[in-house]
Amino acid sequence: MITNMALLKGVGNFFALDIGTNAVRVVQLSASGADSWSLQHYGYVPVDEKTSASDSPESRRRLGEIIMTAIGQSGIKEKNVAIGLPSNKTFTTVIDVPMMGEAELRSTIKYQVDQYIPMSVDEAKVDWALLGQSLHDAKQQEVLLASTANAYAEERLEFIESLGLNVIAAEPDPIAMIRSLLPGGIKDARLIIDVGEQSTDLAITFGDTPRLVRTIPTGIRSLIKAAVQNLNVQDDQARQFILKFGLAPDRLEGQVYRAIESTLDGFAAELVKSIKFFQTRYPNTPVGGILLSGFGAVVPQFGDYVTAKTGVPSSIANPWQKVHVATADQQKLGGIASEFATVIGLAQRRNKS
Repeated sequence: MITNMALLKGVGNFFALDIGTNAVRVVQLSASGADSWSLQHYGYVPVDEKTSASDSPESRRRLGEIIMTAIGQSGIKEKNVAIGLPSNKTFTTVIDVPMMGEAELRSTIKYQVDQYIPMSVDEAKVDWALLGQSLHDAKQQEVLLASTANAYAEERLEFIESLGLNVIAAEPDPIAMIRSLLPGGIKDARLIIDVGEQSTDLAITFGDTPRLVRTIPTGIRSLIKAAVQNLNVQDDQARQFILKFGLAPDRLEGQVYRAIESTLDGFAAELVKSIKFFQTRYPNTPVGGILLSGFGAVVPQFGDYVTAKTGVPSSIANPWQKVHVATADQQKLGGIASEFATVIGLAQRRNKS
């Protein structure tokens, strides 16, 4: 697993912070084994989407209060924090480079990075991690590159540090989610889908490292919008219908499914495109399964739909699979447990000194 993928390096105890579109989540774990943890503290406070999306001083102040409420509620005393960077603010790609030592690799990447990222090197924070020998060319090795705009990274750091916290690591959300969602010991390729409010983070992994990372601009909000238009209902009711009846063709005479079908088909086409892209790059590495997280894990029959459209078996991923959670906390987490993939992944980082 990539443990040093960060736009900053850091050590020691820390907690994880995920500022999502619809909630702020914080988690602190303690390691209890090589790939197992215990939940020490967690917090969850809903956020109005207008607040999380806005850059106005008032929204920022409100968001700061919500973050501090989540931390206060959780009982976290730690000031060191690892934060997630939303996928729409980061660019992640896998490149091939010839086999060489680390020092040589470092200078090669420094000079070549501008041809791989969509912004000028002077305006970007860039980090990379060596994935190992290429899966399709034994003479090459693969490197994971991640970048974000300096302006965004600095603004976010400044905002978090203005709350009295010390940011020790910033990591793209899709990289963090792999850590929590991928079960240990998987030898083949897996497609991980984390369906969020506005968009879906997607990663295809081989072993325990990502080989393709992208974002699809379809989330639960896109399905709600389609249901509102086609069923003549309000937002809240559309959301309830989707979460209750899901994609079942026999519930409510299949009306919900039909109302969101064309939006879903566009989403499925993007999944198929990603699998095809991966298969073209790695012809000898079939995708052995799909792991569903976020709303993908809670919308009824979503997995059956994805399996039917892609021809790849899908199952629900559990972001808590490597974390021991006390029974009382399990009960409290209940309906929101599937939303913690990114923040648990961040909390599972092993910081290198």
